[in-house]
Amino acid sequence: MDKNDDNNLPGKIRYEYQQDPDTRIQYAHGVWGGINPQGEIEVSFYLESDKMPPYSERLVAPDGSFGHEIVPHDEEMRTVTRTIHSRVILNYHTARAVLEWLQDKLDMLDMEEGSAPLIYEGDSGIEQ
Repeated sequence: MDKNDDNNLPGKIRYEYQQDPDTRIQYAHGVWGGINPQGEIEVSFYLESDKMPPYSERLVAPDGSFGHEIVPHDEEMRTVTRTIHSRVILNYHTARAVLEWLQDKLDMLDMEEGSAPLIYEGDSGIEQ
């Protein structure tokens, strides 16, 4: 390793990456979080889906054939389930580094004409 003569520090640091065998890819529709009492940023990534009904039923005709499926639902309200699949706690310096990294990646996408995906005009998926 190269040495820096002024202060006996290495001239370079190598980071080698190893992936945990339990690593899974997670898709996120949004994020929820805030600053905890220790001054760290807590981020919870979630996936949204329609809430599963508590049950469904099928009518049975006199000849034994099945009719259509009946699912209870409220005509005036739609329920969406947000399943939090990952929580990440970041200190200030790491949060700044993640912010800069994300900004760099977004800038790269912005420079590539037509590469940015279409956006949903509703909820941004970011909450506090």
